Amino acid sequence: MKITLRFFAGVREVVGTGSDALTVPESVRTVGDVRQFLCERGDPWAQALAEGRALRMALNQEMVTADTPITDGCELAFFPPVTGG
Repeated sequence: MKITLRFFAGVREVVGTGSDALTVPESVRTVGDVRQFLCERGDPWAQALAEGRALRMALNQEMVTADTPITDGCELAFFPPVTGG
């Protein structure tokens, strides 16, 4: 399955790119699976996307949770929570 990844703000700074195209194995089926798959690339991916790190995720520009299924051709974005003041 091919997906498009987008990275914003601090996540983009750590991984060194704003976007990536990725083919994931059949075992990667959810947003959380993608996150874990990327962490397995090692640093800086593991640092930016580590479990327990506060991140927001959007699938096709809609906010989702880690258990949301991915689909072929989808766009998945990772970004830190936004705070205001």
